[in-house]
Amino acid sequence: MPTCTLYPLPYQPDPAFYFERLRRAPGAILLDSARPGAERGRYDLLSAWPLQQLQAHPEEDGRDYLQRLRQALADLGTAQLPEGIELPFAGGLIGYLSYDFGRRLEQLPTHAIDDLGLPDARLGLYAWALVSDHRLCSSQLVFHPSLPEAEQQRLIALFEASSLGDSGDFHLLAPMTGDLHPEQYRAAFDQVQRYIQAGDCYQINLTQRFRAPCQGDPWRAYQVLRAACPTPFSGYQQLDEGTALLSFSPERFIRVSQGEVETRPIKGTRPRAADPIEDARNAADLLASPKDRSENLMIVDLLRNDIGRTCQTGSVKVPELFSLESYPNVHHLVSSVVGRLAADKDALDLIAGSFPGGSITGAPKIRAMQIIDELEPTRRALYCGSLLYVDVRGEMDSSIAIRSLLIKDNQVSCWGGGAVVADSHWQAEYEESIAKVRVLMETLQAL
Repeated sequence: MPTCTLYPLPYQPDPAFYFERLRRAPGAILLDSARPGAERGRYDLLSAWPLQQLQAHPEEDGRDYLQRLRQALADLGTAQLPEGIELPFAGGLIGYLSYDFGRRLEQLPTHAIDDLGLPDARLGLYAWALVSDHRLCSSQLVFHPSLPEAEQQRLIALFEASSLGDSGDFHLLAPMTGDLHPEQYRAAFDQVQRYIQAGDCYQINLTQRFRAPCQGDPWRAYQVLRAACPTPFSGYQQLDEGTALLSFSPERFIRVSQGEVETRPIKGTRPRAADPIEDARNAADLLASPKDRSENLMIVDLLRNDIGRTCQTGSVKVPELFSLESYPNVHHLVSSVVGRLAADKDALDLIAGSFPGGSITGAPKIRAMQIIDELEPTRRALYCGSLLYVDVRGEMDSSIAIRSLLIKDNQVSCWGGGAVVADSHWQAEYEESIAKVRVLMETLQAL
């Protein structure tokens, strides 16, 4: 099997050092662990100048699009890393699936308005990447065997040259405000309760959108937000001039490594507090909450079913249940579901059987998505979709794109939501949806 070429560079704990050299290039994308040293903060991955940009066509079935992705990987050709080298990417696909890509996999209504116009999916096919390993404190270029020598040398020269520190200004032109007034949110909440009482569903992830006019460089916004809210599944994707995806997600969707599958649903949240005693009390309250544990368990069961469609029979397990993870703005309750990929399935089959992630829909999943489309006035776009890579060896990692923003047409949008169950209170859920993105909105407003 052909082997990738590696070229070492000076280790940089902050990927901005290298990414700002190419962030305006076609297809520039950064998958940023943002928390070096954390358990899920090992690698940063960045690239640009893809060989192809694969965007979902209008009316294209989701499985047909995933087959196009599979064919693109086959066309690039499989490759291996040098013996003894452990890196997540050897060439392949990097990009995003929006939440609304799920409409291409399931039959859903079309009540919610698409007023942002973000393509449902866009992944590039990349023959190289720069990968930083924060555990080994190394940074290196990874060249797929198909990449011409001249292009390898161009990239080496680019990253060995002095950085220009290219970053402009960014600021909001007005405070960020929600699309829903509290009474509108309550009306949607009350309708969810009626559906729960009627037996339609057990849990619905109800979301609201926040927006503001803005001006300036999205990369500047990303750098400031990253400093305020470092999370292990952060990412930045430059789409067009002035259009960018910024994600600060703490949540893994699905990882595949040597055939082993893991998903890590988050369900259950408490705000952080400046006072250490109050903060510890909030965390303890979350860990002991029957309501939050019940919400989490519903989604664990849903995801066991989802990944079980693509994993070997009997291989799906729950090794971690109701763990506490803490971030600058919130405490979360997190579980882990694992399995072994079936011999005749691949990472893209997992996407087909599991997307979008159950932690951001509700249960049962398809009915929950139908109710979301009825009650949320606009489509979610990137929010609750995924930033991901799939490489030529079949390796994959992907996020649930919560805590994410879209900057497009001089407007910044972000979304906050939470699980509504039978014993939920609308005021608490409304406040939680704001608490989850408060650090993002306040950081931007301070610029």
